[in-house]
Amino acid sequence: MPAELPYKIAVLCYLFDTSGRILLLHRRKQPNQDLYSPIGGKLEQTLGESPAACARREIAEEAGLEIDPRNLHLTGVVSERAYQNQTHWLMFLYEVTHPVNVAHGTFSEGTLEWHQPEALAHLPIPQTDQRIIWPLFWRYRGRFFAAHIDCSGPQMACRIEQPPTDAGPWPC
Repeated sequence: MPAELPYKIAVLCYLFDTSGRILLLHRRKQPNQDLYSPIGGKLEQTLGESPAACARREIAEEAGLEIDPRNLHLTGVVSERAYQNQTHWLMFLYEVTHPVNVAHGTFSEGTLEWHQPEALAHLPIPQTDQRIIWPLFWRYRGRFFAAHIDCSGPQMACRIEQPPTDAGPWPC
C-alpha cells in the first residue's frame, strides 16, 4: 500500500471544432509537463467551487470561451490512486456539446493545439490517458461512466465502477 498521499480534484474539458478535431494543451508545467492533455485544472476547493463551475472557469481562462452550463455534458468521473506515486486524483470529464472555434495560442500553462483524434495514438500523452481515459471517453462519449485507475503497483489496474446502462463489459 502506498504512503498517504494528497488527494486533488480536477476537471478535464473536451472541446471539438467543426472538423471533429480535439483541442489539446501541450503542457509547460507539472503535472504532465511536456505532454498533451485536454484543457482543465484543479477545483478551487477553498471556495467550494463545483466541478461544472470549474470546467466553465478553466474553459474561459484557457480557451477564452464562455460556455453555457447547458452545453456541458459530464461524460465521466475518473479516480486515480497514487498517480506517479505523488497524488491521488478525482477527475470530472466534461465535453462541450457543440463545436467551438479557438485559435492556437501559447500562455502560461502551455500551447493550445487542434489535433485529429487519430493523432492521440502518436502524441506524448500521460500513460493513464493513453491506455484508459481516452478509450473510455470514446467508448462512452455522450453517456456517463465512472472508473478507478490504480497506479500504485508495477502495472496499472482499472475497473469500471459505473458503466452506462446500455454498455457491455469493459476489459480495463
